[in-house]
Amino acid sequence: MKKQLFKTLAKINKVVFPSYSKKQLDLSKATKFQLIIIGWRYYITARALD
Repeated sequence: MKKQLFKTLAKINKVVFPSYSKKQLDLSKATKFQLIIIGWRYYITARALD
């Protein structure tokens, strides 16, 4: 059940949050807010793949 929750959150993240890799965002120039979004997406994706 826990894994299904993370898979659902990953799908929501894909729709709601922007993809910075497609925009070729330079991480050294990213704002704190952008870094938070990147971290959140990574956390959810990593848990959904386990």
